Amino acid sequence: MTFDNSKTIISFRIKLFFVTILALAWLAVAYIIKLIKFPLLGIEDGIWTLFVVAIWILFAFMPMVLNYQFLYFSDDGEKLVFRFFTAGIIGGKKNSVEIDKRTFAGFKAESKYFGLSRSIILLQKVGQGVAKYPPVHISALTREQRRKLLRALAMYGPEA
Repeated sequence: MTFDNSKTIISFRIKLFFVTILALAWLAVAYIIKLIKFPLLGIEDGIWTLFVVAIWILFAFMPMVLNYQFLYFSDDGEKLVFRFFTAGIIGGKKNSVEIDKRTFAGFKAESKYFGLSRSIILLQKVGQGVAKYPPVHISALTREQRRKLLRALAMYGPEA
């Protein structure tokens, strides 16, 4: 089975683009062109601007706070392959983890912020012990993709 969450990541980027355009349009119309007469709906211009900026900040930084990552997963062949990178405004380095199915020792699923931020820690048998990989954040996966991933991993090793 092979899948990635590129559609989800592209959707987040498109939403951020539109929110940025709307915020810039608000600033242009309200302050540069001065087409809007304040108070608008009984609310002063500063409050409207704070509201618009707060929405932009929410869209811009939500992927970073919730650790949204592009994730490619494949269990075809002899190895479990994970390729991932951070999908926020500031992209992170690209990572790749390949674990031979015979040495896969399981995984540990973690959840933070009432289930909004989810990750898995991969375990691999090495020498006389078990090595832990850094967390792979699966928050940006759809519910169905998360279910498929956890089911596939459970086929090769237990959940710790």
